[in-house]
Amino acid sequence: MQHAYKQTLYEQLEALPEGLTGEILNGQLHTQPRPAGPHARTASELTYDLVGSYGRGRGGPGGWWILVEPEIHFITDREVAVPDLAGWRKERMPQIPEGHRFEVVPDWVCEILSPSTESKDREVKMPIYAHYGVAYAWLVDPKRCTLEAYALDNGEWRLLAKASGNEAIAVAPFDALKLELSNLWS
Repeated sequence: MQHAYKQTLYEQLEALPEGLTGEILNGQLHTQPRPAGPHARTASELTYDLVGSYGRGRGGPGGWWILVEPEIHFITDREVAVPDLAGWRKERMPQIPEGHRFEVVPDWVCEILSPSTESKDREVKMPIYAHYGVAYAWLVDPKRCTLEAYALDNGEWRLLAKASGNEAIAVAPFDALKLELSNLWS
């Protein structure tokens, strides 16, 4: 009797149809559609602000790679997260990998919350990021117009700041830049 071949979770992730993003979190495949307009705008505006100051050093210190939706392999093909944004200090990751697998733990991640992903981002992904030693994490909610910034402290997340609406905020790891939150909301 011949046994049917069963795809690995990563093979299932690779086979997802266009328009779906997949992640393998705690041994389970999670999928979600491409982001809605407010989510995409918030991610774009935040990327624009951070890449100028921290990626290119225009009005800020430079020295970072800031990337949209990188596929981070905490364990190659077995623990795979796709944050909305991630950043690496160039001294820790001097070059961007040629392929799609990022195996260096980011220094910072940002999740843009939506009603369909908020619980996964908070309850599943944040503990994974802490477990693998991501130093900073931001949760940005375009619907509530909030930004929460966290730092990893002895394996636990410590809230650094919470800002909302039209406030301006300068917070680690990007505290040389004053972010005008009103630019993030549509």
